[in-house]
Amino acid sequence: LTVNCLDRHVEKSPNRVALIWERDEPGTAVYVTYRELLDLTCRLANTLKKYGIQKGDKVAIYMSVSPLSVAAMLACARIGAVHTVVFAGFSAESLAGRITDSGCKAVITYNQGVRGGRIVELKTTVDEAVKNCPSIKHVFVAQRTDNKVQMGDRDIPLEEEMAKASSVCAPESMDSEDMLFMLYTSGSTGKPKGIVHTQAGYLLYAAVTHKYVFDYQQGDVFGCVADIGWITGHSYVVYGPLCNGATSVLFESTPVYPDPGRYWEVVQRLKINQFYGAPTAIRLLLNYGEEWVKKYDRSSLKTLGSVGEPINNEAWQWFYHVVGEGRCTLVDTWWQTETGGICIAPRPSEEKAEIVPAMAMRPFFGIVPVLMDENGKVIEGNDVSGALCIAQPWPGMARTIYGDHQRFVDAYFKTYPGYYFTGDGAYRTKKGYYQITGRMDDVINVSGHRLGTAEIEDAMADHPEVPETAVIGYPHKIKGEGAFAFIVLKEQTAHIDQVKEELKTIVASKIAKYAVPDHILVVKRLPKTRSGKIMRRLLRKVVTEQSSDMGDVTTLDDPSVVKEILEAYQKYKEKGSS
Repeated sequence: LTVNCLDRHVEKSPNRVALIWERDEPGTAVYVTYRELLDLTCRLANTLKKYGIQKGDKVAIYMSVSPLSVAAMLACARIGAVHTVVFAGFSAESLAGRITDSGCKAVITYNQGVRGGRIVELKTTVDEAVKNCPSIKHVFVAQRTDNKVQMGDRDIPLEEEMAKASSVCAPESMDSEDMLFMLYTSGSTGKPKGIVHTQAGYLLYAAVTHKYVFDYQQGDVFGCVADIGWITGHSYVVYGPLCNGATSVLFESTPVYPDPGRYWEVVQRLKINQFYGAPTAIRLLLNYGEEWVKKYDRSSLKTLGSVGEPINNEAWQWFYHVVGEGRCTLVDTWWQTETGGICIAPRPSEEKAEIVPAMAMRPFFGIVPVLMDENGKVIEGNDVSGALCIAQPWPGMARTIYGDHQRFVDAYFKTYPGYYFTGDGAYRTKKGYYQITGRMDDVINVSGHRLGTAEIEDAMADHPEVPETAVIGYPHKIKGEGAFAFIVLKEQTAHIDQVKEELKTIVASKIAKYAVPDHILVVKRLPKTRSGKIMRRLLRKVVTEQSSDMGDVTTLDDPSVVKEILEAYQKYKEKGSS
C-alpha cells in the first residue's frame, strides 16, 4: 500500500510535492516532496520496529495534522501495523477507551499541539490516558513546540530516534484483506465502535473517488481541510491523494484564525484547485460577510466540495456564488466512516450535467442505492422517501467492527437483510436523484462530528445528582445540529445552575468539548412508554415547537407528562429571551 502511495511516485518524480503543511501560524507553509515523505516514513517505520512494533500490532496516533502525523500513518502501513488515529480534540478518557478497546501497544503523539493560536496539551492528555492502559509499552513523543514536557520511562523522543534510523525500510507484504486501520465512530449506543478498513479495496476506492468526484488532474493542489482524526482526513488528505500522486494540503489551523479570511488567504497563497470542507465552517464564515472572501484571489479554484453532513441551501448558495464566483463545480458528497469513500455525489457524470443545489444526487460507480419502507420492502419509482440502503458490496466498505463482529452485523445488515443499512433517510426526486434527509437513529451531527446521544447521556449519568437524562438533536444555525439535554434531578438538589456547569464539564472531559449540550433543561420526569423506553421523538417535537402535533401518545405511561415538559420548556425559553 505505501508502495502505491510513495515508492512508485518517488521512482518517477521524486521532487514532486506530496504535502503542503499549512501550519497554524499564518503564512508559514512547509513543502514536503514525495522523496522526503518516503524518507520520513521509513525512518519512523524503522523506529517503530526497533521498539518491538510488528505486523498486526495496533498503534494509536494522537497528533495534530502535520507531515509527521501522515508519516506515522504510512509508517504503520509500511510495517503492517494497524493505526487508529484519535482526533487530538478528544479527552484522555475517550483516548484511553479507544486504546483499551483496540489493544494498542504504542501511542505516537506530540509534546503539544497548536490550534487557533492556542497551545493544546497533547502529551499531558496521553499521560493521563495511558495511566489506565496496561497494553501500552511505549509513547513516541515528537516536538511541535519548543516547550519541554514531562518524559517518563516509556516515553521515547521520536525525532531523535528517527535521526539515528535508516531511511530504507522494505515494505511488509500484505494480503488484500489484511487490516489497514481502525477508526472509531459513534453509534446509537454509548460505546464508540472501531470501524475496520482493509488494504486493497479501501485504497482503490479512496483513490478512484478522489480522482473522479473532484476531477483531480496531475499538478493540481488538492485542499481538503479536514483533520486526520476523521475518515475524511484518512481518505482525502492522506490515502486517496497520495495514491494518485497528488499534492495534498494539510490544514492545521481553524477557519477563523487569525481572522475569517484564513481559508481564502490560503487558497490564494497555495493556489489551491480543489477545496473540500464542511458545511458547518461555511455557515460560520457566511455570518462574517463576503468581504473576507473577496479580499483574496480565488481564481485557482476549479472544484468545491462539501462533506460531513447535508449542506443547507443558504450555505450551498453562498459557497457556490461567493466563494466559487459561480464558476466552480460544487460537489455535495454523501458517505460515511463505514463506506471508506464517497458514495453519492453530483460528479462524476456526463459533461455539464445539471447539479441541483444542496443535493448529493448521483451514486458513484458500483454503488446501488435503494430506499426501503417500514416493512422492509424496496420502494420503487421516483418522488419517494425511505431508509437509504446499498444493495451491493463495494471495495471501500468496512469489513467489521473490531472485536465485535456481531455488532457489525446487527448495526448494518440486520434491519434490512441482504442490504447495507446506512442509518440515514433519503428522498429520491422526480428525476431519480438522491437527497439525504438525515439520521434515522439516535445519532446527531454536531459541526460535522457524528455523536451518539447515548454517549452524552451516559456521561451525564455519572453525576450523583442526576438520576435520568435524555439528549436529542435540534436544528442549530451554525453547527447544523446541537445537543439539547433534558435532565431529572434528585429531589433535594438546590444548586441547579452549578449542576448544569458540572454536567458540561463532565461531558467535555468524558467525550470532547464539541459534545457539550447547548441547552440543559430540568424536568420533573421524562416521557416514557410503559416498558420504560424514553420517547425522544416527543422531546424533539417540544424543542422544534411542533407540540400541536404530538402524534400517538397512547403508549406513554402517563400522557400528562407532555404538558409538564412543555410548560418547563416555555419557562426556560422566556428566561432565555429575557
